[in-house]
Amino acid sequence: MQIASVMSSERGRTDRVLAEVAAVLLAQGLRVAGVVQTNIEKPGRSHCDMDVKVLPDGPVIRINQELGTSARGCRLDPGALETAVAQVEATLAGEIDILIVNKFGKHEGEGRGFRTLIADAVARGIPVVTGVNELNRLAFEDFSAGLAMPLAADTAEILGWCRADRISAR
Repeated sequence: MQIASVMSSERGRTDRVLAEVAAVLLAQGLRVAGVVQTNIEKPGRSHCDMDVKVLPDGPVIRINQELGTSARGCRLDPGALETAVAQVEATLAGEIDILIVNKFGKHEGEGRGFRTLIADAVARGIPVVTGVNELNRLAFEDFSAGLAMPLAADTAEILGWCRADRISAR
């Protein structure tokens, strides 16, 4: 199985590193599909806004809901997430070299979100790199049958995994 997971306990690091990896691979002329996330800090608020960019060229989609400063629930906008999924699905109709998904999250763990696209890419032999957090680690391990390669949130390490006969062998 050609799937790797990236974890970091540092807030936003996985998002930044996956965006860097995508930028490097695109600059090398590879056909990259998926989404990378940008977190936009807002002064005076504990929560940031979350935007995902559909690779390679956009659009950028805001995936969080504004629930107010005292809200404690999930801020993910499921409709916006599904819009991003549909946009990525359209790019998968063509030839791609790698799929990058910012996070295998709660929705993926429950069978929604990017889960089907990730499974389809793996079935087609397309390498997949996804972020995973501790809350969803067990669901991801179950999904990947424990066969995913865990990688540090390090651009060089992830690029090394991508180059290890994964992309060039396609």
